[in-house]
Amino acid sequence: SDSKFKQQKLPAWQPILTAESVLPLLFAVGVSFIPIGIAFLIVTNAVKEKVIDYTYCVSVDNANATCANIISDNITTVCKCQVQFNLESDYPAPVFLYYKLKNFYQNHRRYVKSRDDDQLLGKDKTGMSISECEPFYKDSNTGLYYAPCGAIANSLFNDTFSLSYQLNDPNITNSDMNIAVNLIKRNIAWLTDRNSKFHNPQDFFDDSITVFKKSIQPLNWRKNVYQLDTEDPTNNGYNNEELMVWMRVAAFHNFRKLHRHINHTGLFKNGLKSGNYSFIIEYNYPVTKFDGRKKLILTTTSFLGGKNSFLGIAYLVVGCLSIVIGVIFVIIHFRVGKK
Repeated sequence: SDSKFKQQKLPAWQPILTAESVLPLLFAVGVSFIPIGIAFLIVTNAVKEKVIDYTYCVSVDNANATCANIISDNITTVCKCQVQFNLESDYPAPVFLYYKLKNFYQNHRRYVKSRDDDQLLGKDKTGMSISECEPFYKDSNTGLYYAPCGAIANSLFNDTFSLSYQLNDPNITNSDMNIAVNLIKRNIAWLTDRNSKFHNPQDFFDDSITVFKKSIQPLNWRKNVYQLDTEDPTNNGYNNEELMVWMRVAAFHNFRKLHRHINHTGLFKNGLKSGNYSFIIEYNYPVTKFDGRKKLILTTTSFLGGKNSFLGIAYLVVGCLSIVIGVIFVIIHFRVGKK
């Protein structure tokens, strides 16, 4: 109780900020930050990005109606639409596909807490009350619990996309045709999520239906958790990477999430070629009731990530402010420093 640490008697050092020590530091920060900011802006401007808003895309079955209006009347209705777009230049590999939601508040406190991590780890939660998941814990009609439970899982993004390229090369016979662009659905979630936070229950691969016989799909889902990916058993159930991506909530109300990688083989070995493309969209996710928007983003990346100028601008602003403040301090120092 009488130690120097507790009595705050340890040796201390407090720098004395003089003009001779502060001014060189300010100019050093300005001279170093401005080139770094310029370099960051050059790198991020080299990232290619195509944003396609499909919130009000027109149904392929009814040219007089948008899918947004169709599913707002009946959320169980399946609506498909097509969005055509053009890439003005080649997109070098690797190319990524994101979906973006606007005005969706995944950062709401009760929404963030509305999940059960033990359940997502594959532990049997039958008959156990999970207050955080309420009111998305148990179905009132059947008495079966939701798998997975909670508001985050219940609002899982479930639009699906297929991408095709309009080949139109006069040097190739019968080139006026659509070529499918293969999309890779693995390795889109964080490594820690895939290895540590999400696991299927025991015996899932032997008989997934029996494992989940005491559960029911979430209220807004169109299929059970063990049907998320019937083609790839390792990407099914709680191990589904689209589920993992969605369960990692966004910090802001406008956000994007990684959805697919472009499979760079064949014609697209070196990336996406310039030209005409189209998305066939199965429109399932309603956003118009909360004034939201839905977008698809095709983008390349750099060592800084996607196309975002904030870091470069921040370095430039700090560097310029340091030099301006340094000049002001120099003037003050020479005019009234001795006083």
